[in-house]
Amino acid sequence: MPSRRSFLDQLFRIGASIPLAAQLSFAQASAKSAPRSGPFSDADDQFLNDMEKANFLYFWEQANPKTGLVKDRCNVRQADNGVVGSIAATGFGLTALCIGANRGFAPSPQIQERVLNTLQFLWKKTPNHRGFFYHWIDINSGERVWDAEVSSVDTAILLCGVLTAREYFRNSEIRKLASAIFDRVEWTWLSEDTPLLPHGWSPEIGFLPYRWDYYSELMMMYLLGMGSASHPLKSDTWMAWKRQKFEYHGLRYIGSFAPLFVHQYSQAWFDFRKKRDKFTDYFENSVIATEVHRRFCLELAKEFPSYSEDLWGITASDSPSGYVVWGGPPAVGPIDGSIVPSAAGGSLPFLPDPVMRVLRTLHTRYPQSWSRYGFVNAMNPLTHWFDSDVIGIDTGITMLMAENARSNFVWKTFMQSAEARRGMERAGFEPY
Repeated sequence: MPSRRSFLDQLFRIGASIPLAAQLSFAQASAKSAPRSGPFSDADDQFLNDMEKANFLYFWEQANPKTGLVKDRCNVRQADNGVVGSIAATGFGLTALCIGANRGFAPSPQIQERVLNTLQFLWKKTPNHRGFFYHWIDINSGERVWDAEVSSVDTAILLCGVLTAREYFRNSEIRKLASAIFDRVEWTWLSEDTPLLPHGWSPEIGFLPYRWDYYSELMMMYLLGMGSASHPLKSDTWMAWKRQKFEYHGLRYIGSFAPLFVHQYSQAWFDFRKKRDKFTDYFENSVIATEVHRRFCLELAKEFPSYSEDLWGITASDSPSGYVVWGGPPAVGPIDGSIVPSAAGGSLPFLPDPVMRVLRTLHTRYPQSWSRYGFVNAMNPLTHWFDSDVIGIDTGITMLMAENARSNFVWKTFMQSAEARRGMERAGFEPY
């Protein structure tokens, strides 16, 4: 049988002249990508279980147990008394609690109580505007911090967690609160004058001038809006945003001038496997985009010898100079040889074997990249810099995608919701 390398070499030579379906077939064969059942050895599965358990601890310990609101980030090198949370981290946290209950990472009654506290606080006390929540919040009071905007996409991430909890915990109060929180969101207000949703709104200036107009993590937001029973978006909003095509070494895919996480976030919850709308199969599109990113990192090894088959992956993250939005191709941001564990970790369902190689390398060769909560946010093997923080959304995407790659649990649970199924139907998705 041809090796994985020969499949890729064939693909790169003839990719520009073959149809997309053939590209997808080659990409699947080369990367050994999901969907499949149990793609990991017993040892790798145990490693991922240990990683997920550490990730779970972040959402269990770095949240206010009475409000359920989760810290945006946490310093793992010293005591951290910060109170700034994020509504997106809370959405990842609700999903992490479901995984934790299913895996037995903590007693299920205690986890269920935490979920109930979270939903009660979101429904009754956390400030919102027409159902949308502020991006940055105080984990103790829920109040807005840093003059944060009411965020459309961060609210969408929260809602994905809310629906996942509703479908997993068959508790009548949880189900009632989760449905009420979702149905309160006025998607029609967000789209009053345009099918392209704004990034957010603030009391000081009104709607932000930026629109969700290019392929990115926006898919979850549009699908949730179309799936709403109380304030549904029109179906034509799905057609409004642009799907820009990229090509790299003969591999063609829909993407953005943006970090790798844009291919991950919506797919943490929405199961796009073996489905397509009139444009593409988004799961296979992300398989190709992730393989392209891996190749891009390998080419950067000429400048930064840290990048190799063992270490690759760049996405928005901390750096020695602060938070940086970087990635590629084409190169975005001042790339310096850093490795971002969530870039690979959040891609586990797309490229299981190459990603496991990275995670194993990080854990084995660079023990300073590991913490109580799993991998730190970023590290640079060239300069021996290791981040002091973990960030909730990056820890979250790693945990959720690891679980999906292992068991499909988040996909199976979230896709039971009528809102998710209705949104995909209205967007024109069909199985094949």
